[in-house]
Amino acid sequence: MAMYDLIIRNGTIVTEASIVQGDIAIKEGKIKEVTVGIKLEATAIREINAEGKHILPGLIDTHVHFNEPGRTEWEGIHTGSRSLAAGGVTTYFDMPLNSTPPTINKENLELKRVASEEKSIVNYRFWGGLVPENIQDIKELHEKGVIGFKAFMSPSGIADFNHVDDSTIFKGMTEIASIGSLLAVHAESTVICDLLAEKKQSQNKTSAKDFVESRPIISEIEAVRRIISYAEVTGCKLHIVHVSSRKVVEEINEAKQRGVDITVETCPHYLSLTIKDLEEQGGLAKCCPPLRDAQEVEDLWTAVASGEIDVIASDHSPAPLSMKEVTNEDYFKAWGGISGAQSSLNVMLTEGHFKRFLPLEKIVELMATNPAKLFGLYPQKGTILVESDADLAIIDLNESFVLEVEDLYYRHKHSPYVGKTFKGKVITTVVNGNIIFENGNITNVEKIEASTIS
Repeated sequence: MAMYDLIIRNGTIVTEASIVQGDIAIKEGKIKEVTVGIKLEATAIREINAEGKHILPGLIDTHVHFNEPGRTEWEGIHTGSRSLAAGGVTTYFDMPLNSTPPTINKENLELKRVASEEKSIVNYRFWGGLVPENIQDIKELHEKGVIGFKAFMSPSGIADFNHVDDSTIFKGMTEIASIGSLLAVHAESTVICDLLAEKKQSQNKTSAKDFVESRPIISEIEAVRRIISYAEVTGCKLHIVHVSSRKVVEEINEAKQRGVDITVETCPHYLSLTIKDLEEQGGLAKCCPPLRDAQEVEDLWTAVASGEIDVIASDHSPAPLSMKEVTNEDYFKAWGGISGAQSSLNVMLTEGHFKRFLPLEKIVELMATNPAKLFGLYPQKGTILVESDADLAIIDLNESFVLEVEDLYYRHKHSPYVGKTFKGKVITTVVNGNIIFENGNITNVEKIEASTIS
């Protein structure tokens, strides 16, 4: 009889393609057997009875800001990776900015890699940055293993990560295309946003509504149209991040139909929070692009359901509470970034599966399979197959809970999701065959050998 490290029995196994009852056997960090409808005749060092629970591929969060090295007082890999584990995420891609120094050359990349090897309890990869001063570093960063490149078409808010002008981004895209990589873009128009903000502030109009109006949907559309035109000339593969409106998605889909190699990401906060939340919660719900109205949320869900969205990622961008405070009703001054990485799956289950009947297979596709395929990690990641990595999330769809401050693993215990009721709870998270989160607790971290993905 075969002997394994871990067997998960009697679970409902969810992939992008199916939902079946079965057992999963794991050895040396890999899935070695998957049985459907019959009992796995084997033993293991540890067994989990997952009866009544669903087993998902470990989620891949393609968009987090852990701010290390240099700004660990904002978050850090230690706390950030634990928050992901508590949310069923087994792999993340860390953004190049908010770290000091930013990941714009091989030396800075190595600093981030060393910190991650020491502190992360889940798997990781890194984005490289595209900024005006580093086009000559693009090829070397690619060779050193960055998952892709990130550029801002409007100011990033970080002094040492400059946004790109049109000439820089065109040259950068040409270089990125030549090495077969991908460019992720924060697409908002600098001209539109800056001039509208200047006008609002000069008139002492600084409310939540004023802030949102200073970054209108048309600013995203303008930037997306421009970057698409550059992609059509350079042949550079594009990924548009944190889209806040289906109107923007429609521009991207038109480009797809013309043959442009482009994908689109949105975030749980654009699918669950509105301007009302910004008004009620202040800086905790401030982000860029900003939250939109309730109709935009519903339209974005329509885009999700109809297959117009490729990836759901958190864009976890935390900061100390003091930086999130709105004083004198001036929403322009608070730091813009949502702390939400731990709650991404909870939002998608509650708002998507239970409220809008989004199939579980679709959630897996958006949060695990598509990210793995888009970035060349499938079928090593993003699915449940023999010889795939044993990265799994076991969830109980029958369990509801109210998110409390003490539940958060973030360095700073705040989130716009605190106090909200969620249905569907992460019970166990497995990374490389190791149980790292179980029944509300991080476990056995001394045994974890999370790593970059070979």
